Amino acid sequence: MERPENHYHQTLQEGIPLRLDFRPPLNWEALTEFLVSRSDGLSQGLIGGQYVRTLRVGETTGWLAARPVAEKLLQVELSPSLLPRLAMLQQPLRRLFDLDADPDAIARCLQCDEQLAPLVTSSPGLRVPGTLNGFELAMRAILGQQISVKAATTLFRRLVDRFGEPVETPFSGLDRLTPTPQRIAGLAPTALIDCGITRRRADTVIALATAVNEGSLQLEPSADPNQTKRKLLALPGIGPWTMEYIAMRALGDTDAFPHSDLGLLKGAGVARASDLEVRSQNWRPWRAYAAFHLWHALGQGG
Repeated sequence: MERPENHYHQTLQEGIPLRLDFRPPLNWEALTEFLVSRSDGLSQGLIGGQYVRTLRVGETTGWLAARPVAEKLLQVELSPSLLPRLAMLQQPLRRLFDLDADPDAIARCLQCDEQLAPLVTSSPGLRVPGTLNGFELAMRAILGQQISVKAATTLFRRLVDRFGEPVETPFSGLDRLTPTPQRIAGLAPTALIDCGITRRRADTVIALATAVNEGSLQLEPSADPNQTKRKLLALPGIGPWTMEYIAMRALGDTDAFPHSDLGLLKGAGVARASDLEVRSQNWRPWRAYAAFHLWHALGQGG
């Protein structure tokens, strides 16, 4: 039976505050809505304008809550359990919220395009959402192949509900960690098929989990991007679209661009992927931001 939709309520428990600076503007609403709309409702959520999620760092588990508190500051509260991991979390958090982006430099480049210029002007500070968990993101991307965002989110929620580890947080309904690569790699395909996933997608998810669990595939910005892309394409069921999307969000590749995406083709008013690839050369090295502006304008994405 499917769980009911969760509603998050903040309690009086306080976390450990961490303040992160950034170059304004920051389109916080678009960033957090994108993150949450592609999540499962059990490990991520929004409380007003505050983004909350569960996380695992090594063997340590906990939660975070984040919100802008000043023009150039983002405050992140972390569960007390994560205090020993505080130093190693700062850079991943910056990547999650794309805090090292230079909005002015990106805007100057993209506004040279006649079509992109009004999109950039109307949505200043649009960021490329990163991730704290490359495997989680890649698994969600695979589930999203050739189906709607809503359908993929439903499948992802079932996986988290059935195979995610319970965790305590001060937010009602936020009570699951997303499944680890080890957990998914140990499943039979039928376990995923029972969640409504096709056999082909189940095989791909398990192959991904196995590669990450064995250490032959690393989905983080410190990994060699070209080598990682080749390894992704070598997995069954992963093509250029999925590879570019993972590179964009998990590897932090600002120039990643899934030029075959139907939404991007529609948003750019281009009929053929090859034509969009040619046109996108003028957007380098910020093609990932161009993609998010086009998706944002259409109200969709990966």
